[in-house]
Amino acid sequence: MLLKNLILSFISFGILSNACAQNNSQVERYANEIKESSAREHLTTLASDDFEGRDTGKPGGQKAAQYIADEFKKLNLSAPVNNSYFQPIELTESQFQVQSFNVNNESYRAGQDFFMTGSGKETTISVNDILFIGYGISSSQYDDLKGIDITNKVVLVINEGEPVNTRGISYITGKKQLSDWSTQPNKRLQAILAKNPKLILAVSSNVQSTLDDMGESINRSRIVLKEDFKEPVNTIGVAHITVDIANQLLKQAGISLTDLKKNINNEGVPSSKVIPTNLYTSFGTHINDVKSQNVLGYLEGSDLKDELIVISAHYDHVGVSNGEIYNGADDDASGTTGVLEMARAFTKSKEDGHGPRRSILFMTVTGEEKGLLGSDYYTRHPIYPLENTVSNLNIDMIGRIDPAHQSNPNYIYLIGSDKLSSELHKISEQVNAEHTQLSLDYKYNDPNDPERIYYRSDHYNFAKNRIPVIFYFNGVHEDYHQPTDTADKINFELLIKRTKLVFYTAWEIANRDKRLVIDSNKR
Repeated sequence: MLLKNLILSFISFGILSNACAQNNSQVERYANEIKESSAREHLTTLASDDFEGRDTGKPGGQKAAQYIADEFKKLNLSAPVNNSYFQPIELTESQFQVQSFNVNNESYRAGQDFFMTGSGKETTISVNDILFIGYGISSSQYDDLKGIDITNKVVLVINEGEPVNTRGISYITGKKQLSDWSTQPNKRLQAILAKNPKLILAVSSNVQSTLDDMGESINRSRIVLKEDFKEPVNTIGVAHITVDIANQLLKQAGISLTDLKKNINNEGVPSSKVIPTNLYTSFGTHINDVKSQNVLGYLEGSDLKDELIVISAHYDHVGVSNGEIYNGADDDASGTTGVLEMARAFTKSKEDGHGPRRSILFMTVTGEEKGLLGSDYYTRHPIYPLENTVSNLNIDMIGRIDPAHQSNPNYIYLIGSDKLSSELHKISEQVNAEHTQLSLDYKYNDPNDPERIYYRSDHYNFAKNRIPVIFYFNGVHEDYHQPTDTADKINFELLIKRTKLVFYTAWEIANRDKRLVIDSNKR
């Protein structure tokens, strides 16, 4: 009897071992459908100049969405949104713009010569004089605004430093040490704004360096889901101007900014002055409707088809700025390419009769760069019930090597794998040990991560709905959000290996008997 049981045990072990070997052989066969040649074609296309940086709602972004939909169609994936691959999203774009800024017949351009902050409806200002209010400081020791009514006036203020005598002694502190009016430059602006001027012209020597650093992007547009849009509040405009523009304002009066500062510093007495000049400006917040879309391809599972895995990446990037195209090869043409490669691999498995038990939604989302908008919209308006969504595997930048791993490029950052499901974390580590042997770096999974990476990509909109997630990420490099993030810098061998890790993980989740257990709630 003992011998019979022993023989049966060996037979059973042999059957299990053989089945396990067959399963490994099967999954590896389809993982090998993920190929460098096709990945290179997808990525170089999406990150080409023709796609103009794939900005949300812009022609380049629309072109990228169509490319992805065409690829889904070639794979015969189901079009799950009323027989379309597109999930349309209505967005609202708002941007504070300066239409004109003219001083004594000289025109200046916002973002190049000066910059302005504010919000609200279109405002036009035309005046023949302005009120100079010195340093704009109001304190018990020194008060530029004492006895002056600046309501509804255009005021010119020196927005740096404070009055000091010829020995560098502050008239406010009585010492060489300056007061917080100098160390907190916004303090004086807030005090002036509280007195309701029509417009503040704030002159300082550091305006030019701000323009050099940020240029026209200072007043970048803001895009939100239309359902979240609120009309902007009307605020008083603040034009940050250079010394050159200030002197142009003072030209008719025959004085310079240096003269005005010298008078105050020599006497230590607040000095307000009406300055004859001609100023015309028009500015306000412009609001536009924007249309964009998530792109979805659906592969139906077999016996567990009502349960769903979402494999996602964002296809948008930041577009064109100051005439330069931001191609976003790594961010996130690399992740989008990974999704397309896995879609082909899973489709091939189903064609061969080895398709996944659970259904898979391949989803490339829009508006990630604008605030995770596409994934936010999907989780508010899901095509498939969120309660049936087993997991989200999200890919955002998998084609490069960050500075910390130059000597060991065989790595990937994993974020979120243990936040909601310890099983997901174990599966991830197991399939990596069996198949890809990448070094799994959990640096950004730390709840005390100062960069808060866990909250900064599309997986988070699933995680906050209690859906287990993994975020795959290669880390930030010198070309992040730069026009130099181009296809020629992509490490395709690594991209393929990292994509295979996601594929192996998805395969295991899709084919196991039980759905993932949610057994934790970590930050």
